[in-house]
Formats: sequence, structure tokens, C-alpha cells
Amino acid sequence: MTGEAETTCQGGVLTVTFNRPKQRNAMTWGMYDALAQACDRADSDDAVRVLLLRGAGGRAFVAGTDITQFAEFTTGKDGVDYEHRVSAALDRLDAVTVPTVASIDGYCVGGGLGIACAVDLRIATPRSTFGVPIARTLGNCLSSTALSLLVRHFGHARTIAMLLTARLMTAEEAHAAGFLAVLTDDLDKDTRSLIDAVLGHAPLSMWASKEALRRLHRDGREADVTDIVARVYGSDDFRSAVSAFKTKQPVRWSGS
Repeated sequence: MTGEAETTCQGGVLTVTFNRPKQRNAMTWGMYDALAQACDRADSDDAVRVLLLRGAGGRAFVAGTDITQFAEFTTGKDGVDYEHRVSAALDRLDAVTVPTVASIDGYCVGGGLGIACAVDLRIATPRSTFGVPIARTLGNCLSSTALSLLVRHFGHARTIAMLLTARLMTAEEAHAAGFLAVLTDDLDKDTRSLIDAVLGHAPLSMWASKEALRRLHRDGREADVTDIVARVYGSDDFRSAVSAFKTKQPVRWSGS
């Protein structure tokens, strides 16, 4: 994996560290590809129980896409192709079957906010900031995928205000909006605590919650989750948990 996006796996946690601290971890094309590859591994490797994303250097999670790459653009189609590429990465992250966590310290803006929106749980330090200030920086725009993710988390009113004012949201504001699961001064400790809690829960139950909500967001009230319900209630884990509850014994989840 590229040194710009380092991937490690330990104790069931697949960690992707965006590693361009001097550039505030701004995303290159290779980093977007590395993220997609990590998503594929999270879904294919039975040893992976959680996918964790974080930024190196203590100044940023991800401060958007590397602007130098835009110098190559000459037509509107270049922008369309770029937005399709970013949308594909966000869709892939959103569809990961195991729980996903973003551990955020510093700038989480532009494409970085899109990435954070595509994970399940976000934890951040008070000095972190969030937003999409393109109206005062590059003068570009967002794809429907990125806009949909923003509206999912912040609602229409906050999203349009964020985009038109180009103001960055404080960590306290993001927490109050429900975007952050945890606001902490000890990021490493509380990220570990959050992950440990998730690792102790039923894998199929968490998958069902993720997938059903994803379909509900995509399809609205027409979303069909019959197959999800059937898989969970027909699982060995469900039968074992019912039996363990009756006998007051601890449950050992197998994910099947």
C-alpha cells in the first residue's frame, strides 16, 4: 500500500492512516485508490471486524483533495470524471459491511468531510473543524453523492448554509448536530474504547443496522430489508444468544 495511505491490521481492526502531514493529508488519486482497496479487504478478510480511518501529524484528518492535481484539468469533463472518482470511493466506503470509524484531529474539510460522512462513527478532538469552503477557495462544486451524504448528516438547512457561507463548523457544533459520536481530549484512548465496545457486539446485528439504513437512505420508504431480517433471525448467533439469555450465560458471537 502506498506510503501516503498506510494500512495495518491488528486485533481485528484494519487501520488506514492518511499520511501526508505536510499537506494536511490532502488526498491524491493514489490515496483514493488505497482507501477503496482497504474497503475491499475489510469486506473479504474474515479477520477484520472494524475499519478505522485516521490522519497522521496531528493537524488534519483529511484537508480535501490535493489541489495541485486540479492543475491538469482543462475541460468540464475533467471535473465530471473527478467527481465520479470521488463518488465511487465514497459509495464504496459507505457500503463496507463491518463498522467503520473515523478518528479525527484537526481539519476535516472538503473531501475529508465527505470521507467522514461515509463512515458509521466519528470521534474528534475539540480543535477539529469541519466544512466545505469551496465557495471561497476553488470555486468548484460537489457531486450528488457528496451532497447526499452531507444532507444525510446535517440536513438541508445546515448543508446549504455550510456551502454558501463557506464557514467551518467547530467540533462542538458538529457534536451538537449529532455528527460526532464522541468529542474527546484523549483521542487515542477514547477511539480504542469506542472500537473495543463495537468489537464486543454481534457482527450480524451491526451489519443489519448499517445495510438497512443505507437502503432506507437510498430508496426511502420503499426499501426492502426482508433478506436482512431473514438472515439475522435465521443465524446461529441469534439462536445462541436466545439460549444464552435464558441460561444467563455470556454470548460468543461468530458472525454466522
